[in-house]
Amino acid sequence: MMDGIAALRVLTRERTDEVVLTCMSNSYDWSKVSKRPELDLSAGGAMGKASSFALGLALARPKERVWVLDGDGSLLMNLGCLVTVASMAPKNLLHVVWENDAYDTTGGQAVPGAGLFDLVAIAKGAGYPNAFVFEDVEDFQNRIKEVLSLQGPTMVVLKVVSLGRRPPAGLPRAAEAFPRLRQLLAQRPT
Repeated sequence: MMDGIAALRVLTRERTDEVVLTCMSNSYDWSKVSKRPELDLSAGGAMGKASSFALGLALARPKERVWVLDGDGSLLMNLGCLVTVASMAPKNLLHVVWENDAYDTTGGQAVPGAGLFDLVAIAKGAGYPNAFVFEDVEDFQNRIKEVLSLQGPTMVVLKVVSLGRRPPAGLPRAAEAFPRLRQLLAQRPT
């Protein structure tokens, strides 16, 4: 298991102009390390829907690279999204799953079936062409360039330590963040 902030720092070092959509617990930590908050969007309380939001964005803006930072509990609430993502096959989508075996945002409850399921096998079974799991930050750092060079959709499962119950993030509200991101993306070529 790795420290989640350390894993996110690996991503921030490689990030250029990717749009990053976060969901639930990892939203808190991403907001602390992101160097491009104008390109960040939190799915807030839409547990289970982050990958669907990211898919829509990736399809609407195929020249934009889209990263979604999902949670294991969130993903388990909408496993059907994996088949949808795989069937639409957005080459510009990186799906990072924060596997901490807990619902940190809602009080630190254990995710049902923790330790019994394999998210990489589930993603590959759904049709993702690329899926990886990383349990230590050094391995993740050593392979991130390879992972990012692949055409998506690509899933990366990060086995991170649960931090327990999390306070509210103080993130921008969707009513503010969506129009801001829409305006920024409108200035880029499609």
